[in-house]
Amino acid sequence: MTDHTVKAYDEELQFIGGRLSEMGGIAEKMLVDAIEALSRLDADLARRTMDRDPKLDLLQREIEEMAVLTIARRQPMANDLRELVAAIHIASDLERVGDLAKNIAKRTTKISGDIRVPRTLIGLKHMADIAALQLKNVLDAYAHRNVAQADDVWRRDADVDAMEDSVFRDLLTFMMEDPRNISFCTHLLFCSKNIERIGDHATNIAETVHYLVTGDPLPVDRPKGGSSGAESASAGVE
Repeated sequence: MTDHTVKAYDEELQFIGGRLSEMGGIAEKMLVDAIEALSRLDADLARRTMDRDPKLDLLQREIEEMAVLTIARRQPMANDLRELVAAIHIASDLERVGDLAKNIAKRTTKISGDIRVPRTLIGLKHMADIAALQLKNVLDAYAHRNVAQADDVWRRDADVDAMEDSVFRDLLTFMMEDPRNISFCTHLLFCSKNIERIGDHATNIAETVHYLVTGDPLPVDRPKGGSSGAESASAGVE
């Protein structure tokens, strides 16, 4: 980050960078813990995950307020303006990741007492691990302004989509085998969609990093996997 003549300007940028780094850490932790809670049907861990969401919301507001104030005060150009706009976009994506992780945790509390643990939880966990790695990699790409790493995250968006299709088919089969599984598996369908959307937010951040570093946008059309009936399911974020 370039040093500026006005010291306060650098302090504002450092404040935003610090808050954004904190947001990234919380969002990553929420996602990992939400999936761990789901895989173990651990209601206590799910509730602790949900409790972190207000902090993420607060950090997003602080970043947006400081970024807007800095733009108004400093009237930045070129790289500096991209830095501030990127911070606003990334904070918004991380806040949504937190919301989606919270929803996974919330659904875990609703099914934690159910003794039916379908084999699909294995596929769901694998799908979540891919999304979590995508999020980690893209946050590292932002921290180091590594456009190649960001582009790799963007190209791998289809991996999560393909896993969602597989999980959807497994869940559908499980419900057809025994109608008593329908309620349990419906919650897992929503969790699957939430994980897929977390992958989309990681890809959003990758696009932001690419633009921040190069000044050029990535193509509008992202690499995509196949689509399934899961596309019709709402993520149910509250």
